[in-house]
Amino acid sequence: MQQQPISQQQVDKNHSDLVIIQKVEDMIAYGYQALSHFPKAERHVTSAEMRQSMWRLLRLMVIVAKRYHKKTTLQDVDAEVELLRRQIRLAHQLGFLPPKKYEVWSRHLNEIGRFVGSWLKKVNGFNKG
Repeated sequence: MQQQPISQQQVDKNHSDLVIIQKVEDMIAYGYQALSHFPKAERHVTSAEMRQSMWRLLRLMVIVAKRYHKKTTLQDVDAEVELLRRQIRLAHQLGFLPPKKYEVWSRHLNEIGRFVGSWLKKVNGFNKG
């Protein structure tokens, strides 16, 4: 039984899936550092919610990378990115997150959001030549 060669499109797709998942993992690693500096009273409430949101985002990214029909899962990813963005902004406004950590974490999340947004456009058919 002969194995069929892998097309360049399949390689590019798998590589892009791995890239976005790696970016989410990098964002989680930075987020954990930032959350460790939250006030003690907020570590078990606000930071716990934010950690759950980050892990949900990673879980959804793995699911979307494995599914053939991505549209609804990508919409869930997009919503989770927006929720986390708002949580980070609110944590900064409440004084739990210093400006530099807010800036770096937001940059990580914005990069993920841009990637998800372009992926959604492609899946929805807006990227036709």
